[in-house]
Amino acid sequence: MQNDEGQNMDLYIPRKCSATNRLITSKDHASVQLNIGHLDGNGHYTGQFTTFALCGFVRAQVFLFSLLLELKASSFVL
Repeated sequence: MQNDEGQNMDLYIPRKCSATNRLITSKDHASVQLNIGHLDGNGHYTGQFTTFALCGFVRAQVFLFSLLLELKASSFVL
């Protein structure tokens, strides 16, 4: 909920998993949030990044690395 000035007033704002669109609850202690940096043509970090949130269910799967590559490709960060 926001006040008249546009500031968030909620104590807890849940995140959603970037891979499955599941809500990441406060009790999901296996969840992670990754910031993947953007690179320019020379391979230097530009100071920008894309954030991915992954729930514990996805982290428990074996295909995590291929999933990260798929998420990165789908967001056109390459």
